[in-house]
Amino acid sequence: MPRSVNHVASRARRKKILNLTKGYWGARGNVWTIAKNTLEKGLTYAYRDRKNKKRTMRSLWIQRINAGVRQYGMSYSEFIGKVNAKNINLNRKVLADLAMNHPEAFKAVVEQVK
Repeated sequence: MPRSVNHVASRARRKKILNLTKGYWGARGNVWTIAKNTLEKGLTYAYRDRKNKKRTMRSLWIQRINAGVRQYGMSYSEFIGKVNAKNINLNRKVLADLAMNHPEAFKAVVEQVK
């Protein structure tokens, strides 16, 4: 009995990986083993950096709030402490947007907190 090998499925598997690595530099885009390793590593980085993005965005918001609050003679930690004490339910993302794009509204929040 001859050995049965499913070439259709294995070729489809390889083709799927090679299509995902299209545009990669040199052998990374067209040599199966190198492309497979590169794609796995790239997907690992993508997963990791989706988590890191949340961290970096939060730190950016904090920097923007701090810069906006310094104009009114406060520090970031002082401001956030007073915002929480006054039960103002604005998160850092919204406060950063106000500080950057709507300075009048941010000033109103700072005056309410003082």
